[in-house]
Amino acid sequence: MLKKIRSQAPVTAILMLSAFSFAADEQILFDFGSGFDVNAVQTTDAAATLTPSHALRVRTGREKTWPGITLKAPQGKWDLSRFEYLKIDVRNLGSEPLTLNCRVDNPGADGTNNCVTDSLTLAANARDTLIVRLYPTPWVLSRPVEIIGMRGWPKAPDKLDPANVTQLLFFVTRPKTEHTFEIDNIIAAGRVNHIDADKLFPMIDEFGQFIHADWPGKTHSLAEFQSHRTTESKDLAANPGPADRNQYGGWTAGPQLKATGFFRVEKHAGKWWLVDPDGRLFWSHGIDCVRAVNDTPITDREHYFRNLPAGDSPFASFYGRGSWAPHGYYNTHSPYRTYDFSRANLLRKYGPTWSDDFAAITHRRLKSWGLNTIANWSDSAIYLMRKTPYTGNIGFSAKPIEGSEGYWGKFPDPFDAGFRNNLRASLEREKGRSLNDPWCIGYFVHNELGWGDETSLAIAALQSPADQPAKLAFLEVLKTKYQTIDKLNAAWGTQHASWQALLETRQAPDRQKASDDLKAFYTTIAETYFKTIRDEIKRQAPNQMYMGCRFAWVNDRAARAAAKYCDIVCYNCYTYSVADLRLPGNIDVPIIVGEFHFGALDRGMFHTGLRKTISQQDRADKYTAYVQGALRNPCIVGTHWFQYKDQATTGRGDGENYQIGFIDICNTPYPEIVAAARNIGKTMYTYRLQE
Repeated sequence: MLKKIRSQAPVTAILMLSAFSFAADEQILFDFGSGFDVNAVQTTDAAATLTPSHALRVRTGREKTWPGITLKAPQGKWDLSRFEYLKIDVRNLGSEPLTLNCRVDNPGADGTNNCVTDSLTLAANARDTLIVRLYPTPWVLSRPVEIIGMRGWPKAPDKLDPANVTQLLFFVTRPKTEHTFEIDNIIAAGRVNHIDADKLFPMIDEFGQFIHADWPGKTHSLAEFQSHRTTESKDLAANPGPADRNQYGGWTAGPQLKATGFFRVEKHAGKWWLVDPDGRLFWSHGIDCVRAVNDTPITDREHYFRNLPAGDSPFASFYGRGSWAPHGYYNTHSPYRTYDFSRANLLRKYGPTWSDDFAAITHRRLKSWGLNTIANWSDSAIYLMRKTPYTGNIGFSAKPIEGSEGYWGKFPDPFDAGFRNNLRASLEREKGRSLNDPWCIGYFVHNELGWGDETSLAIAALQSPADQPAKLAFLEVLKTKYQTIDKLNAAWGTQHASWQALLETRQAPDRQKASDDLKAFYTTIAETYFKTIRDEIKRQAPNQMYMGCRFAWVNDRAARAAAKYCDIVCYNCYTYSVADLRLPGNIDVPIIVGEFHFGALDRGMFHTGLRKTISQQDRADKYTAYVQGALRNPCIVGTHWFQYKDQATTGRGDGENYQIGFIDICNTPYPEIVAAARNIGKTMYTYRLQE
């Protein structure tokens, strides 16, 4: 855009500058126009050239760990203290995906101290904007203050002093191939607000919102709850949802396929689809965590909140107790007291019938917004109204493989008898509910297990106690293959005195020497895990689909096992695009995205979630690009956004306090992302067929 401005007459240029809000809130650091000296670019295993369109083209090698370039501040330093972030136009010119890092340095930066780094992953031939935050939030404290129980919060300058930025580094990490990319329009943007730390607390109002800021859509009074309700009621009436849909959200204007009375998958016109119970094409455009509950810990930080309700208040019923805290402050401070601002605000908005009203308007919203699936972690009281198709989640306890580890806990042992028995009991509890319900698309079982690398679970079994069922199963395999412990010792380079000695030791073998056996048994663990679950689901719900364990971290061996036994393989994909997502070896089975999201910090929240954007409109644009990329992918049969509402401003039990909702803590929809979802919903069936 800046290149175009230069070519216009002066009056036109002024108008364009005004229209795009440059100047006061932005500072151009580099636009690579006339006068830029490309010889001043420092390179590491890289080459830099200027393009005819005045972009900086960089080609990186693969000899160094971090090949890339360094751009020095022309006058020695920049004072960027009034800006929130840098934004850089990036284009990947290569045929492989590119993850580009940008590091912003103070003097003495070493990659950890006196610098901040952000990255952007681009598909082949794609372009986007790389954002590097100079401050964690738009609010900067005058001095450090201890704040607990949150993943994002207002801070004093810490790792970086934005007033003394000396250079920018652009690099790739441990590349396996050469990359070529272009960068352009490096701009400091966004406006920070400084807060006197002595006046920070209380920082959360009685509605659960940040006190020290205002923004479009913020609720300021009880009267505004009602005005927002009226405004939304008119919007829903004017936008009832796409007309060419049946009761399930299937496409009545599309082809008629075989109707089985349940959801299933079928490949049609070269792409995988869900087919609804009536035999219509269905693509799952869904949303997770459709529920009212959204509490936040208040123990040890009651002073954060203004006007928490008295014990005799009608709003005191939303106090509670919590103990779930796998990470963060409350991991070692449980149990803890909680308060749920979201449900309190529903009472303010809808009155004593708030629970029923919230459920009813949720179904209206989803249809109006072009969404057709209530996805994981949702309230059964809402989805069992059977007005919107839903996915089931089966949770059950199981003996873990003691030697294993994972972000959410140890891996369950599928060789333990309790694994099958507890799964069976959990499924039986769904009788009369989701089991054999035509509205239930299928079941997820577990979430984001720690699959590790292709030997990790086999090693974990060996590092477990002697009574570990997976370890006993592994030893039976080894005994059958090697017959004697001496032959195993010769193959593995070990010195076990007997099979019993191997059973009792918890020492891991040499990964390379035992590699073939470790990988083979890893496959056995994975296939036993998936087969056992599939068998139990099909025994009790033969017409419903098994949709996997919601992979977040996974290796090819585990993915192949899932593809062998799951009707649909699920990935939680927190990326900017899934257009090229495939199973290893291009295994041709349907895939569903169980979680993704984008967040921004322009509406009073402190953390963007796992994928950041600049604004609500940027968030909506990235939503559109993500879902359209999924629609173009022949394997993907749906995407499920995480989650229905923003997390609490002050975080849940593990500290997550992400701005990731379609609605805020006061139950007010974000118009930008709603508009994006509506547009997707209206066009997604024709778009998928035509693209």
